[in-house]
Amino acid sequence: MDPRKIFEGIIFVLRTGCQWKALPQKEFGSASSIHQYFLEWKRQRVFIRLWRKGLAEYDEMEGIAWSWQSIDGSMVKAPLALEAVGANPTDRGKNATKRSLLVDGNGIPLSLVVSGGQRHDVALLELTLDQLVVERPSGKGAPKEHLCADKGYAEQPAQESLLERKYIPHVKQRGEEVAVKRKNPRYRARRWVVERAHSWLNRYRKLLVRFEKLAASYEGLLELACALITFRQTIFIYG
Repeated sequence: MDPRKIFEGIIFVLRTGCQWKALPQKEFGSASSIHQYFLEWKRQRVFIRLWRKGLAEYDEMEGIAWSWQSIDGSMVKAPLALEAVGANPTDRGKNATKRSLLVDGNGIPLSLVVSGGQRHDVALLELTLDQLVVERPSGKGAPKEHLCADKGYAEQPAQESLLERKYIPHVKQRGEEVAVKRKNPRYRARRWVVERAHSWLNRYRKLLVRFEKLAASYEGLLELACALITFRQTIFIYG
């Protein structure tokens, strides 16, 4: 099959949220073949490599905003999931998946971890920080890296994990940022960019509710969405 047509079919599923078998055959060809290609490309790390390429281009044109990063988790319903799924304590114990996301100062995704809905955000902190798609700047001239998070990351183990990785932690609730903004109009709230990034991911309807049974399938769709977000931001800046 034509790789371009396969890629277009995967994007169609990601954007519309339709079932793989519902792909229009006249436009894209065999739906089962496209799904098999998707799984194979995931095994070959095509989507995460595409994400990495997008970050490299974004870094060259705009510069990854390492100085201020933000991290947060988000829960999505997962009624059919068999892996990386757990009981959602806020939704009567129904199946859910947790996404832990790290973004730069502009909300561009840098790292993403998928786990069960019962896992606390702090339990995924170290894994998220250690699975960056690109390497952190190091050596002489590297910027100081501030990391913004909500009160869920305020406990001592989380703070120690941040300090061990040479982050400067800024743990605040949304109301605290609003109060500081009122006192100092020049203060810039920064944590909201990670919440916006989760919203960007949810605009891809295949990610809003997880119907993928296997964790690898859902991760592949998330990696592709992160790549698209990164390339889109680059085009927005210089298009």
